[in-house]
Amino acid sequence: MTDLLRGPIHAVHVELGATFAPFGGWEMPVSYAGTVAEHQAVRSTVGLFDVSHLGKATVRGTGAAAFVNSALTNDLGRIRPGKAQYTLCCAPDGGVIDDLIAYYVSDEEIFLVPNAANTAAVIAELGKVAPEGVTVTDEHRDYAVFAVQGARSIEVLTALGLPTELEYMAYADAEWDGHPVRVCRTGYTGEHGYELLPPWDDAEPLFRALVEQVRAADGQVAGLGARDTLRTEMGYPLHGHELSLEISPVQARCGWAVGWKKPEFWGKAALEQEKSAGPRRLLLGLEALDRGVLRQGQTVLRDGKPVGETTSGTFSPTLKAGIALALLDTEADIEPGVEVEVDVRGRRLRCKVIRPPFVQTSTK
Repeated sequence: MTDLLRGPIHAVHVELGATFAPFGGWEMPVSYAGTVAEHQAVRSTVGLFDVSHLGKATVRGTGAAAFVNSALTNDLGRIRPGKAQYTLCCAPDGGVIDDLIAYYVSDEEIFLVPNAANTAAVIAELGKVAPEGVTVTDEHRDYAVFAVQGARSIEVLTALGLPTELEYMAYADAEWDGHPVRVCRTGYTGEHGYELLPPWDDAEPLFRALVEQVRAADGQVAGLGARDTLRTEMGYPLHGHELSLEISPVQARCGWAVGWKKPEFWGKAALEQEKSAGPRRLLLGLEALDRGVLRQGQTVLRDGKPVGETTSGTFSPTLKAGIALALLDTEADIEPGVEVEVDVRGRRLRCKVIRPPFVQTSTK
């Protein structure tokens, strides 16, 4: 028996030979053919991910968009219905409750996709202060989420009759086999790709059809392991690692997702003060110059003195080297190109500081 939650197509993952691990309270497929092979498939052809564990919530009612815009950091006024936007839900002190995607359906409806472990917190915070006539509904188990990522993702969707001619961060509501499916030009890999949101109960037939077309395009079904190596190569933050209640958007270099000119959003005063004064630490990348494995929570040193800590670390299948993201003290004045060391279980591993991404891709 397990207390972990399972997505709508867990039995399909078992059938496909997935290995599993807990993540955000869910039992998630980690890999099928191996993380490196799945990673390389996404970078070269196409990969298919089941990320149905992601949260889903809808804010509805008169003034729903204006309400969400007054709470979350990014400026919904920059987009229009049919577009999606990366944004953050911050605490009053500027810490990050979660990062999420907001789908602008209409002025009266915003669809949110937060991280699995933080869905309840986001819904609770919005629900506490929602104006009269605006509701915040948890729809976690109403929709599945499948990510089709890679250069041949267009072929996969075209074969299923789904729309592909979408701007980056735009979406379309379509149909497949008589069932609705939302198709969005988003992803977490750095490659051209799409995320599909079918109803939870209709998810299995669509996933099986996607598997067939992905394999026809020389791609692979991919798990959580490849998702993590791909996003780390891009320098994309993961909540609990590069963003948290202790790590602000300013420190994580996510200021581009903050509508600084908006009159209000949660945490605005604290973030403006931090931005003006300059953060005490900033996120940068590390590429290992020696052989070794970089992981979260390792001390970064310069001239033998601690100057920061890694927030994520992995082996990069593209670079064939260890890479990490790290929060480095701004007082240490560390710029890209500088050599530092990372304490890996008592051994000093030489690394070069870089500004992510670690690899160049074609997201847009």
